[in-house]
Amino acid sequence: MALPESATTSERIWHYVFRIICACIFIFLVGPLLVIIPLSFNAEPYFTFTPEMLNFDPAGYSLRWYEDFFTSDAWQASIKNSIIVAIASTILATTLGTVAALGLSSRYMPYKDIIMAIMISPMIVPLIISAAAMFFFFSRFQLTQTYIGVILAHTALGIPFVVITVTATLSGFDHSLTRAASSSEQGRFIPSSK
Repeated sequence: MALPESATTSERIWHYVFRIICACIFIFLVGPLLVIIPLSFNAEPYFTFTPEMLNFDPAGYSLRWYEDFFTSDAWQASIKNSIIVAIASTILATTLGTVAALGLSSRYMPYKDIIMAIMISPMIVPLIISAAAMFFFFSRFQLTQTYIGVILAHTALGIPFVVITVTATLSGFDHSLTRAASSSEQGRFIPSSK
């Protein structure tokens, strides 16, 4: 995006400084990937660049870690567990968070601010404290080390993100549309005479 001709000297300097800052943040975020990806082809069981790798000697590279990943029963079971937990907790968090946001966006909802604070509290509380509290709570019901326990924990941590997103979307929603849809005349389906 080009600067307008009317930009002052300080605006021009800030424009380029801002681009440099963004590039540095991007390198900071992507840099570890640029290091980890070549290390994943290391033939040695050490997390370091070997002299063979630095000299681009084919003997220093291997697919052993990928082979171990795709042939290991433990890794495959972990992938299966992750997929089950991710899908189930996403569906639950999205459903419950959307329903909560719909209730919180109603102008007739009492104690809206207190309920909203409780709903987003998992975002504020450190994860280690949330995890310990959930572990002790779920252990009373023998839900530790079960799919249901892990799914409920992930759901509880995901609901605040859904509530905030849907509530922000509903803040600009025209509620006269819902009132019109719920009225007796507008809400009825009148079949076409064709």
